[in-house]
Amino acid sequence: VRMVQAFAPELIANMSDAAKACTIRTKKFITNPLLGRRQFVVEVLHPGVAGIPKTEMREKLAKLYKVSDLNTIVLFGFKLAFGGGRSTGFGMIYDSTTVQKRFEPRHRLIKAGLGKAKEGARKQRKELKNRLKKLRGMALVKARKGSGN
Repeated sequence: VRMVQAFAPELIANMSDAAKACTIRTKKFITNPLLGRRQFVVEVLHPGVAGIPKTEMREKLAKLYKVSDLNTIVLFGFKLAFGGGRSTGFGMIYDSTTVQKRFEPRHRLIKAGLGKAKEGARKQRKELKNRLKKLRGMALVKARKGSGN
C-alpha cells in the first residue's frame, strides 16, 4: 500500500501531461474547387481528457494547413468513440469567408459569428405575422415600421 502511495504523485503528474497532449489526424482529404473548400474527416486522439475544444483544434489545423484566417475553418459533427480517448468529426477549410458565406448553412454561419440570427422568439414572430395579416394600407406600413420587420 505504501508503494502505491509513493508513486501516486508521479502518476498524477504524467496524467496531466497526457491530458494536455492531443493528436489530430485528417483522413479522406478532398479538395473541392466547385465549393471553394478542402474537406476531410478529423480524428482527434485525446487520452485522459473528455474532449478538446474546437477552438484549439482550429488553431492546430491552421498551423498544419497554413491557414491565416481561423474563421474559414469549420468543424462539426464530432462523436466520441466508445471508451473515450478518440473523437471523430468533419472539417472544412474554405478558400475565403465570401465563399464560406455563400455555401455554408446559416446555422453554422451564425455559430461562427459570420451570420445574423433572427430577432425575437419564434412565437412572437409568428404572432406579429398574423397581426399584420389583418391590417391594410397605412396601418400596415406603420405597424411594420414599429415592429422593425
